Amino acid sequence: MCIEEESLIGSNRKMSNINLEDVSVEIPVYNSQGRSLKKTIMGFATGGKIGLTESGKTVVKSLSNINLKIGDNERVGLLGHNGAGKSTLLRVLGGVYTPTSGRAEIQGRVGSLIDISLGIDSEATGLENIFLRGALLGISKKRIEQELENIIDFSELGDFINMPVRTYSTGMHMRLAFAVSTMITPDILIMDEWLSVGDKGFQNKAERKLRDLVFRSNILVVASHSRELIESCCSRAIWLEHGSIVMDGSAEEVCQKYFS
Repeated sequence: MCIEEESLIGSNRKMSNINLEDVSVEIPVYNSQGRSLKKTIMGFATGGKIGLTESGKTVVKSLSNINLKIGDNERVGLLGHNGAGKSTLLRVLGGVYTPTSGRAEIQGRVGSLIDISLGIDSEATGLENIFLRGALLGISKKRIEQELENIIDFSELGDFINMPVRTYSTGMHMRLAFAVSTMITPDILIMDEWLSVGDKGFQNKAERKLRDLVFRSNILVVASHSRELIESCCSRAIWLEHGSIVMDGSAEEVCQKYFS
């Protein structure tokens, strides 16, 4: 799925790094009623730690005191069961979640392939949505205009690019979202599982584009349940459970322990 190669870092590119110090994320649970001990234990087993703040508000502690450094040219895989904190950690890296406590320092442009349809307006045309989604990704209008022809060609939408997205099939919608989300190479690429969109023909083209994006990014952080993906794409793996790091080491060592 991935090619084990060192990323291309040109002399004109800035170094990228990630530094998390004692990062915790608490997500408030609204309209919650009193929980029994059994329910609390069940919540702990399937997700983050459930607890109460000093003011009595119910919260889920999705990440607990995470200390993590990821340097330039690293490929890092995140392992853990559903609710272990993988997606929350990715969203902290992507700037979607702000740590409740601790400090997160991210150096480099972050490109997220999580929720690639986020920001797409079904009533707007495909063309209009290229600019809407691009703006949401922090890409300037000038840069979008420079990439516009390539995006339209890659999406294979033809004249439908001027039609409202509500007239698109699911496959057409995803082709547009993928083409926009991968228009530029980020310094730091974050993914929740390997992305596969469209029919067989488009999947092959998207696969090549995704490999190239991974290859050219300074840092890759990908969450997955696939041992094959982590071992083929990553040199390092981090195992998360209940919002805490259980193990951090080489992809081979962590996978061997996690999947045993």
